[in-house]
Amino acid sequence: MQFDEWEPLYLQILADFGFSRQEDEVASVVLFNLLARKKLASVKELKEIISGKIVCVVGNAPRKIDKIPDADVYIAADGATAKMLEHGILPAIITTDLDGDMRALLTANRRGSIAIIHAHGDNIPALETYVPKFKGKVLGSTQSTPFTRLINFGGFTDGDRAVCLAVHLDAQEILLLNFDFEDVSAEAPANAKTKLKKLKWAKKIIEMCSKSGTVRFL
Repeated sequence: MQFDEWEPLYLQILADFGFSRQEDEVASVVLFNLLARKKLASVKELKEIISGKIVCVVGNAPRKIDKIPDADVYIAADGATAKMLEHGILPAIITTDLDGDMRALLTANRRGSIAIIHAHGDNIPALETYVPKFKGKVLGSTQSTPFTRLINFGGFTDGDRAVCLAVHLDAQEILLLNFDFEDVSAEAPANAKTKLKKLKWAKKIIEMCSKSGTVRFL
């Protein structure tokens, strides 16, 4: 998804949640600066990993994963990283806004997973705390206008950002495992309503991606 396709959706999301674009952009600048001395992955490198491949995107629905299907490439959505490591699979790419299992994220990155770290208005403290701890290759992502070191191929949550990434970089087929757009049982009651609204947006975005005919739920 190009930014001019994403921006109208982004503006709708800002209005729906009452988020601030300015705060998103401040977070993006913070991330940009934190990435200055990191080992940066490139979009070309990501495309070489994904293009023409069968990609399995593993979501972080709050349930046990019994089996992970065969695929050429695995992308973990944030907290799903720990579940994949438990199955002995190192994801090639992780999409994260740094609210998952940080020990698993840092371990996977150190072992070779490329971490695409997302900036948004309310995760600046997490960015400042954890970005310096990533020792492997990283790249930034932003909800707003992309610029050097920060990409934006569309997506709102870690899961649908991973799907947008795979679609944009020409995956042959995208298998979606452990996605659930209604289960908010892992959330505190005070956060459940907001989480459910985020999942509805994630579902909408993934359904848009599905029109390409390459996305399949397992």
